[in-house]
Amino acid sequence: MCGIVGYTGGRAAAPILLEGLSRLEYRGYDSAGMAVRDGENLAEVVKSTGKLRNLAEKTDEGRALKGGCGIGHTRWATHGEPSQTNAHPHVSGNCSGTGSGPVESDVVGVHNGIIENFAELKEKLLRHGYRFYSETDTEVVVKLVDYYYKKYKIGPVDAINRMMVRVRGSYALAIMFRDYPNEIYAARKDSPMIIGVADGESFLASDVPAILKYTRSVYYVGNMQVARLCPGRVTFFDLNGDETTIEPSEITWDAEAAEKGGYEHFMIKEIHEQPAAVRDTLNSLVKGGAIDLAPAGLTDDVIRSISSVYITACGSAWHVGMAAQYVIEELAGLPVRVELASEFRYRKLPLDEGALVVVISQSGETADSLAALRRAKEAGIRTLAVVNVVGSTIAREADSVLYTLAGPEIAVATTKAYSAQLAAMNALAVQFARARGKMDDGEYARCIEELTALPDKMTRVLEDKERIQWFASKYANARDIFFIGRGLDYAISLEGSLKMKEISYIHSEAYAAGELKHGTISLVEDNTLVIGVLTQDDLYEKTISNLVECKARGAYLMGLTTYGHYSVEDTVDFTVYIPRADNHFMSSLAIIPLQLLGYYTSVARGLDVDKPRNLAKSVTVE
Repeated sequence: MCGIVGYTGGRAAAPILLEGLSRLEYRGYDSAGMAVRDGENLAEVVKSTGKLRNLAEKTDEGRALKGGCGIGHTRWATHGEPSQTNAHPHVSGNCSGTGSGPVESDVVGVHNGIIENFAELKEKLLRHGYRFYSETDTEVVVKLVDYYYKKYKIGPVDAINRMMVRVRGSYALAIMFRDYPNEIYAARKDSPMIIGVADGESFLASDVPAILKYTRSVYYVGNMQVARLCPGRVTFFDLNGDETTIEPSEITWDAEAAEKGGYEHFMIKEIHEQPAAVRDTLNSLVKGGAIDLAPAGLTDDVIRSISSVYITACGSAWHVGMAAQYVIEELAGLPVRVELASEFRYRKLPLDEGALVVVISQSGETADSLAALRRAKEAGIRTLAVVNVVGSTIAREADSVLYTLAGPEIAVATTKAYSAQLAAMNALAVQFARARGKMDDGEYARCIEELTALPDKMTRVLEDKERIQWFASKYANARDIFFIGRGLDYAISLEGSLKMKEISYIHSEAYAAGELKHGTISLVEDNTLVIGVLTQDDLYEKTISNLVECKARGAYLMGLTTYGHYSVEDTVDFTVYIPRADNHFMSSLAIIPLQLLGYYTSVARGLDVDKPRNLAKSVTVE
């Protein structure tokens, strides 16, 4: 979500940094900052909250900062609230961190990603005399580099390599050292980072659009690599500190294609962005250990006045509604009805006057969903929009809005927008349960803890992608695929099946597992792929029995379940395990392997993953 830029060369760095950051605004942010070096002088650090124009005004469009070497950053809060202190860049010195001018600091850095063991590292640094001014994981990383740099009296590359071995998580890091004026050091693990070189100038960024104006010759920094940028020259190092070679690439893509950030397709990039999308969405809703829906017009008094819920949406958003139906009914005890927007708008459905109509749409412009919203408003029913695009038509016309923070989604097949919507609806279900007296304080706190733990668990699921890639290549020529599950697992199966069919063009269907015997099982024959989703503990054995029925008819079985359910291997031929979570929130984890399966199957078939035939990203016509 965040954006990084860097420049070293003969021109003033600050205006170039501002220009680059402006081209990364689509990634979303709540604050911005820059650090600029003028030769051997101290680094000037300036930060601001809000829009990038605030930083531009604060620095007179960058003219107030002198020097030809600098780094810049746009931040979306993860660790620590949006504030000037938490904004990047961060420094190794024990200053206030507010970004008010020259800073006495040996190391200055910016960072994208999540450091999972930052608390442990922070404790270590505190014991060694470091003091912290912010709540961020980035400050911990910067000070850890400073610690190794000084303790072992080693160079920047070796200090950064020691840091990389020590930290867990993902990062794209850009660092300046006081002792090395006019140089920038970069490091990467999992988060995108590119470097561009022109005549006497070097650039770095988290995405190509930031530097495309200045150069089309770029290097894609490898995982666990360090780069040293000097004016017009870049050197790469491996984890041992040995120089390594990367061949430059010439950018010939259009601006849209250049935003893939080093990934082969937008879809796989967006699959990897899901932990951040869910984290950002939950961070916008969870304040001080409680879920706050008041900005969306849903105070506890309003929630208690709601007699039922209608959820209307299209495609994947409708699948979010299907999952939310189970969770809201079980947790809050409210009756929920899920309707396809294309049906809702034309049915003469008797609407409960005390109901809430929830319209879910990524773009906020979906024609059928907008029509359903307008029908509900005509009937005088309270409406809530769950959308990803601020200022969209559905957001403007609904009585209240709950924004997801997935950021821009380019691939037609939705992934991170779906997950962000799911997180938002689960948070809504928990708050409904609390407001309606269906959940005590202890259970409420536990549910919030379970929700906020999901992003890290989603990251763990992504680490198993190579096994899924192998399996996808094995079954890329399948003719029919069936996804089965019960309860929430059925809702997950619906989305998994859609992902498969829309980008691989393989016929795929999802069924409630108990319905197989009522007709569908007649389609199962030798080597038919049947994927069983088994994340609900109380329904596990029932679904296993349905898989056994399929196996008896020659099906090849894949099982998707949680760690601990190892007995599944006695039945299925291939198993994917995911971390355990509260049963109500398992959809957020279980969907990722199914997205990856659809993606890798499409890649194996040589198809256009991001732009499947006959489909559009936002359906704005009926």
